[in-house]
Amino acid sequence: MKNIIAALALSSFFVFSACKKSENKNVPAEKTENNQTEKFVIDSVKVNDSIKISDSLGVKYTSRFLVFPSIKDQKLLDSIYFYNKGLKDFSKNGVQSYLENEKKDYFNSMKKEAKDLGVSFPQDWYTSLYMNWKSTTNDYMHIEYVSSAYQGGAHDNYGFAERVFDLKNNKKLELEEITTMPKKQIEGILKKNINKVHSGTMDEKGEVKNSDMLLVDVIPATNNFYFDDKNLYFHYSPYEIAAFAAGDITIPVSWEDLKGTLKPEFKERMKIK
Repeated sequence: MKNIIAALALSSFFVFSACKKSENKNVPAEKTENNQTEKFVIDSVKVNDSIKISDSLGVKYTSRFLVFPSIKDQKLLDSIYFYNKGLKDFSKNGVQSYLENEKKDYFNSMKKEAKDLGVSFPQDWYTSLYMNWKSTTNDYMHIEYVSSAYQGGAHDNYGFAERVFDLKNNKKLELEEITTMPKKQIEGILKKNINKVHSGTMDEKGEVKNSDMLLVDVIPATNNFYFDDKNLYFHYSPYEIAAFAAGDITIPVSWEDLKGTLKPEFKERMKIK
């Protein structure tokens, strides 16, 4: 294993190469689901360590994984920890042991990498992976995965994966289970809505629109989505659809945009009128 970032790069959810933004690090100890009578418990495990490889190079490893004592279904747990099949024990102790081993592997790989590269000027390398609980509503749980790393070069890299899990049916929710609208039509809506969320990028004339930084003609309707009571959101990592300056971009698609195509079960569970 070169590092966790390399493993994540195998997933289509991640497109790296941009300066790192701030991460949401608030993890609830426990959370009661909306419209649920049973308490849904969420715990977490964090490993944070660093070593000095040489006078010129320091290396840091940080990972925080969520732990779900309430979830017993193995296929669902496999899907939640989708980015690395090496994790088989989903208990808190099992996840802790897994992260400790990942840390050791990362440090060993960076020692070899530094030797091969011949690092001669002061640098600090790092890798981090965070699982952020975002919401649990109507038996749908949204988790955001944030990965970042620096291993020399002009800047660090980061990427996002958004996944929604159907706790009622013990599986990851797919876009086809939300709407019957063809992806080509959704992509047209995404292009239309590209500027609904401000870019935050400024030049001498003021804020630059997301549409002005696009690198693609078609914005793909990917599986990197989540939703709330008003919109479906598609999240794109840096360079996935836009220039470096745009960073990551989130595009909303309202339930009104999808009117007449929402799946009945989803519409009922989310109480969409």
